[in-house]
Amino acid sequence: MLGRFVRVKVTTPIFSTDGNGITYNLNFGEIDFVTSQKREKLKAFVLGINHPVKTFDGRILASFEKNGEKYYVVSPKSKKYIVNDVIEGLEFFGPKNIQCLYERSCGAIVFRKINDDYRYLVIKNKRSAHWSFPKGHVEMGETDEETAMREVLEETGIHISIIPGFKTTSEYMIQGKVEKTVHIYVASTTDTNTVIQEAEIEDYSWLAFDNAQKRLKFENDKKILTDARAFLLENNYIN
Repeated sequence: MLGRFVRVKVTTPIFSTDGNGITYNLNFGEIDFVTSQKREKLKAFVLGINHPVKTFDGRILASFEKNGEKYYVVSPKSKKYIVNDVIEGLEFFGPKNIQCLYERSCGAIVFRKINDDYRYLVIKNKRSAHWSFPKGHVEMGETDEETAMREVLEETGIHISIIPGFKTTSEYMIQGKVEKTVHIYVASTTDTNTVIQEAEIEDYSWLAFDNAQKRLKFENDKKILTDARAFLLENNYIN
C-alpha cells in the first residue's frame, strides 16, 4: 500500500473533537479502496495540510496499527515526510510501529592526516556487509549535520568537524519498498582512536584515496568520495 495514490474523504476535519474528547490535529477520513476481489473503507490521516478539507488526493506515506485497527497516513505527492514527521504530526493520537515510505539518513566522509598522507574512514556494516561511510537515521529534533556528527561518533567513536560548503545527496530504493535519501558531508577530525560500535559495525579502515575507492562497492559511493576529495583540494583543505 505504501506509495499508492489515493483519495481521502474527510469525515473528521482538522481541529475537530471526537466522542472520546480527542482533538484532531490532522484531517481524518476514509479511503474507498476497491480491488477486483473486495471493497473496503480504510482509515486515514492527512499529513501536510493545515486547514480543513472535504477531500484530499495524495500518496500513502505510512501505516500503523492501534488497538487492533489499521491506519494510513496520506501526504501531498511532492512531500517526503519521514517517520519523525509522522510521529510529530500524530502526537495527539499516539501511533506505534510505523512503517514509512521514506527514510532519511545522514553521514560523513571523514578524513585525517596519517604519516604525511590523507586517509579516509570507511566502515563495514554488519547488516549490509559492504564498505561505505558512517551514517544513520535522523532522530527527532536533529538537523542533518547533527545527525551526521552523532552517527559518526556512535559508530566509530570519532568526533568530527563538518567542513561547510560540501553536501551531497543520494537516493535509492530499499528492497523496492522504501525510498531512501542519504545526505553526506565531509568532515575532519583530530581523534586518533577509532572505537567501532560492535553491535552494528563489523570493521573499519583508514585508507588513502585510491585504496578507499577500491574498497567501496557502489559506484555512487565512489563518486561521492571523488567529489569530496576534489572539494577538499580546490579549497586547500588537503594538498
